[in-house]
Amino acid sequence: MSSTIDDDDYRLEILGYKPSFRREFSNLATISFAFSIMGLCSSIATTLDTPLLLGGPTSVTWCWLLGSCMCFTLGSSIAEIVSAFPTCGGMYTASAQLCPKSHRAIVGWIVGWLNILGQVAGLSSTEFGLANMIWGAVSLSYPTFQLTQGKTVGLFAALLMVHGLLNSVATRYLAFATRGFVFVNLGTTIVIIIVLLATTPRSEMHSATYVFGTQGIINQTGGWNNGIAFLLGLLSVQWTMTDYDATAHISEEVRRAAYAAPAAIFIAVIGTGILGWLLNIVLMLCSGPIENLPGISGSAFLQIMALRMGTPVALFLWSFVCLTAFFVSQTALQACSRTVYAFSRDHGLPDKGFFGHIANSTRTPLRSIWLTTVLAVIPGFLDLASPVAANAIFALTAIALDLSYIIPIFLRRLYANHPDVNFRPGPFYMGPGLLGLAANVACISWTLFVCVIFSLPTVFPVTKINMNYASVIAVGVVFLSGVWYVLGAHRHYHGPISNLDAATKARLGLEQVQPDSSSTSEKEKDGVLVSLNSA
Repeated sequence: MSSTIDDDDYRLEILGYKPSFRREFSNLATISFAFSIMGLCSSIATTLDTPLLLGGPTSVTWCWLLGSCMCFTLGSSIAEIVSAFPTCGGMYTASAQLCPKSHRAIVGWIVGWLNILGQVAGLSSTEFGLANMIWGAVSLSYPTFQLTQGKTVGLFAALLMVHGLLNSVATRYLAFATRGFVFVNLGTTIVIIIVLLATTPRSEMHSATYVFGTQGIINQTGGWNNGIAFLLGLLSVQWTMTDYDATAHISEEVRRAAYAAPAAIFIAVIGTGILGWLLNIVLMLCSGPIENLPGISGSAFLQIMALRMGTPVALFLWSFVCLTAFFVSQTALQACSRTVYAFSRDHGLPDKGFFGHIANSTRTPLRSIWLTTVLAVIPGFLDLASPVAANAIFALTAIALDLSYIIPIFLRRLYANHPDVNFRPGPFYMGPGLLGLAANVACISWTLFVCVIFSLPTVFPVTKINMNYASVIAVGVVFLSGVWYVLGAHRHYHGPISNLDAATKARLGLEQVQPDSSSTSEKEKDGVLVSLNSA
């Protein structure tokens, strides 16, 4: 194990960063982390109402299949880059390494802010969904219970504080707890599928035409045509299968990171896509009359379970769905705090590196953990203005994160032959031929397409109360950060920078280390690959 860690740390130093974390995440813990960040059953439970109540059952089943196939191309493309650059900065650090030196600062700045925005929105939306899931169970148990927006926001904020406290422990405890996440996540999904099929009489199951065909296209948008109503169902799969690079953000805490991190992403995308499609099909088969959904609980998923299993059994299994959502928030906060830490370390925040600090007691970035926690509370307050507007947080997550992913993928292809860029593949590599290129082109095109779909209002008539503000927020953050960069941030932010001391540089034989692949000599890169292959 010591040899493996030494190889990982050596590779990290070659990329320009000194090892700051303890590598406590094993292969199992890393795969569990990748599955947990997607959530599966809890993420579907949180977002099922959107495709079902806007486009109908057909939108639920086919949009999941279509979206998961395209997400597979994006996940594979991200895994390839993560394997080459296993640092806690993730795609943010990689983006600056895949473009000419003259562009590195502005590219790193834009990708960094998009990634942080998407991760904060993802954490906030997951926690917000968990709060609604808990109150939905209360409403189902006590039909006279009156839920207010204040109660939802209050529970949402309290849950964030709990996750902030849990993330403040040492890495070894986080790694130990994470190992079990995957079993709760996948186990709960499989049990729900089996119990739903076992408790639904064959005569009450919907027909294949309702689940897969034209009978299941039920447009309830109030204005969009059936095509757009159908495509709005993509939100569920795109929100569930995002934050792929979360595993990259803990790569400095992972053993054999260049292998384990991309493999975990690849496995989690395939597993979530297949099992998620089966769960959606079963839910639609057993869903009962659509006019009765989402019901008193406010959750179509929970209402379907209660209809078929009975309230006591449904609530028992629902507690595990909520536990899965709790795990998603736990891992999302951990990943986002590492990004904030990396961005502060590179002087991307106006804090003079204050949040780029590792606490000696836990060897974790406590300051960035609590900054992330506080930032994630802010989007939840949209619910006080409008519950419909608050749903924009979900679309914002997919837009901001996916855009931050495709920029380095695009740059890698655009500047493949540029003298400043020397992309050296890691162990996970799709090759220089058609396979890798096709995956890259497909995921870039798909991401741009869904960003347009997620910017559309979901219901008509459109008012200031139900407007989809996701694109407005995303463009606004990018614009304001761009203005900030031009007016003053360019003086202190120069892209990802090395934090190696002079002694380490001398030991590595590097006169001037910048965390980009062009700063690493071919001999040094070969040495890294040899040491990794021998691990």
